[in-house]
Amino acid sequence: MSDDLQMPREPFTPAEPFSRPLAAVDVPEDGLELSIAADEKERAALAEADGLRALSRLEAKLKVTREGRGGLRVTGELAADLRQTCVVTLEDFDARIVEPIDLSFAPEPSPAAPESAQRMSRRRREAAPEEAKEPRASRHISDLDEDAPDPLVDGRIDLGAIVAEFLALALDPYPRKPGARFAPPEASEEEPTAKASPFAGLRDALGKGRRS
Repeated sequence: MSDDLQMPREPFTPAEPFSRPLAAVDVPEDGLELSIAADEKERAALAEADGLRALSRLEAKLKVTREGRGGLRVTGELAADLRQTCVVTLEDFDARIVEPIDLSFAPEPSPAAPESAQRMSRRRREAAPEEAKEPRASRHISDLDEDAPDPLVDGRIDLGAIVAEFLALALDPYPRKPGARFAPPEASEEEPTAKASPFAGLRDALGKGRRS
């Protein structure tokens, strides 16, 4: 089929402040290596979304490879220079974040199989020898250890949104300036170190009465 007869792809409208869409069909068999960086407008939007004073740099080196049947895997590393407010001193300070990226994607699940196929699958399962049942607790733990891949929406992934998500997860929700320590307020010298008992005066009076 010639290029003139190919149907044009629908335009992609980004829904994220930092968006770099990539279609799965554009990933070659041997993978794709690329670098992306947020511009000034995108960094300002991300800084506001993440509660940062400023985001002066956000870039990532990524490798996208095919995985499984129609799936993708994104690996790489992001680097960001940002400014935060210390929760201890309330002073602004600069920080650098370097965070690894590793995320898998799988095609969206297909519609449910016809009822006849479901019955056949059930019969095959019943005819198969019963496997040793794993304890429920072990199954639950294994489910937690194995993260399910994210879905491929319309056959695309958004590399910018992936980088922005990993940046947000890497941020400390309670940032502290290096060397900042919380010091409890010192007690005033005029305040008594221990609260006087209301019966202290009565004890003193009774003691004087016994001595007289």
